[in-house]
Amino acid sequence: MEKGAYPIILKREDDGYYVEIPDFGIGTQGDSIAEAMEMARDAIGLMGIDMQDDGKELPKPYHAEIKTEKDDIVTLVDIDFSEYRKKVDNKAVKKNCTIPYWMSVEADKAGLNYSRILQDAIANMLGVGVQKAN
Repeated sequence: MEKGAYPIILKREDDGYYVEIPDFGIGTQGDSIAEAMEMARDAIGLMGIDMQDDGKELPKPYHAEIKTEKDDIVTLVDIDFSEYRKKVDNKAVKKNCTIPYWMSVEADKAGLNYSRILQDAIANMLGVGVQKAN
């Protein structure tokens, strides 16, 4: 399953909302309903791609019992695990590298983009194409 809509339970707290995600047995929180739903989508996405990476099957929506209290809000959060993986896995990460001073001076004069050069070089060494990072 690459797409799904999972139930979440929003519980009002003094400083926002606590979110239960029964199908994954996890929780998160947010200052507002919108933020809590966004945090739930992130929690489901991260947990889901971790499970996929570990060779585990994703839980089917509504597989867990939903227990609510009087003022709880039950709603659905949709997730496309393929799209979520692309978003997360293509996130830019910062790496430090060291080059000789003279090379740095010449590269700066030439207006070279260190990140682009490093990405191209690594992609070439790995024999893969480069995707633009976010």
